[in-house]
Amino acid sequence: MKSLFKNMLFTGIAFSVIALFCQCSSAQKHWVGTWGTAGQLAEPHNNPPAPGLGGNSFRQIVQVSIGGEEVRLQLTNEFSKEATEILGVELAHAKTAGSSHEIDESTTVSLSFNGNPGVTMAPGDIIASDAVKFPIGDRQNVAITIHYGNASSTSVSGHPGSRTTSYIAEGNTSDFSNSVRTDHWYNIKGIDVMAPEKAGAIAILGNSITDGRGSTTNQQNRWPDVLSRRLLANEETKHISVLNMGIGGNTILRGGLGPTGKQRYQRDLLDQAGVKWIILFEAVNDLGYCHNGVKTAQDVIEVYKEIIRKAHAQGIRVFGGTITPFKNNNYYTEDHELGRQYINNWMRTTKMLDGVIEFEHAVRDSQDTITLNKEYLFENDYLHPNAKGYEAMGNIVDLSLFTTDKPLAADEE
Repeated sequence: MKSLFKNMLFTGIAFSVIALFCQCSSAQKHWVGTWGTAGQLAEPHNNPPAPGLGGNSFRQIVQVSIGGEEVRLQLTNEFSKEATEILGVELAHAKTAGSSHEIDESTTVSLSFNGNPGVTMAPGDIIASDAVKFPIGDRQNVAITIHYGNASSTSVSGHPGSRTTSYIAEGNTSDFSNSVRTDHWYNIKGIDVMAPEKAGAIAILGNSITDGRGSTTNQQNRWPDVLSRRLLANEETKHISVLNMGIGGNTILRGGLGPTGKQRYQRDLLDQAGVKWIILFEAVNDLGYCHNGVKTAQDVIEVYKEIIRKAHAQGIRVFGGTITPFKNNNYYTEDHELGRQYINNWMRTTKMLDGVIEFEHAVRDSQDTITLNKEYLFENDYLHPNAKGYEAMGNIVDLSLFTTDKPLAADEE
């Protein structure tokens, strides 16, 4: 009897230890965004081409930042006025960064949504798939194949500035050999990976200079991509992902393309899975269209302060990216330049930011410092850097910003 009791006691202790180990192991991992994009209503000229999405299959390629074994996919119907019916979704390793539709078929996994193979998104919906085992490496190219039921091709939530080619094939199919190409993303919002406790994401609020206008289609060489590769190559930061929340033509205050920075910062920054750092790098479009540079700069700064306070309340560090020069672009006036200098000077002197990233210094002309370096010009517009300019921007970021354990900056000036 005593022997039986001892065996039962030992077994009970063993199960308790195993249960405690499992709980601890689970507690040491969390969801972290490894890839994401900022959604908007696709403009008419950026809508899906024929044959459209409804009743067809659509393959989109993304390149994640950090890898892992378990993932979930986020889909969006935020801006559509119509329901979007998803019949099924598969993930697979893509063979290129977007230049072809080809996948490694042996890696294909089907997703589920609350246990179902498909889901219908009502207007305004954001949904996440169930978690699935899908091993991916750092900077892995991932193909997301969506099979649509009823879906609009004129009222679509998407991201026009993908700088990556997607593929539409007729019918519910896995054969994309005769697919139609389009350089846009639709209905995809993000991929989260289950990652170690120390892992975290950097979320970047930006416009076309972050979105990558001037970078090379299907080469993933925007400045956030350059930063991501540097982080992964560094032992102290190899667990950090980068989420590019740039929207071409976006503003902080009003007008522009997509929801304003003020309207979207909660979604695109603070609500991201595992976000530990934020980079604020916007406002050139606000200044380009304004009538009072300094007043516009002051209003932008008030929104930045709002973001900083909310981020600090969540334990998130916030860095400011100085606005790059735009003399010789049609945005430039002396008044608009005063606004740019006002924001940049505030970033360099405020006690509220946790650090400053000198994007201005990375790309400005050494002689005429309010002009973009000629080596970095894209289509001579004197606003957007080319791929070489983006490399300079990604390389100027001090990686020690993401390893410090010093206290958060102040919440007031």
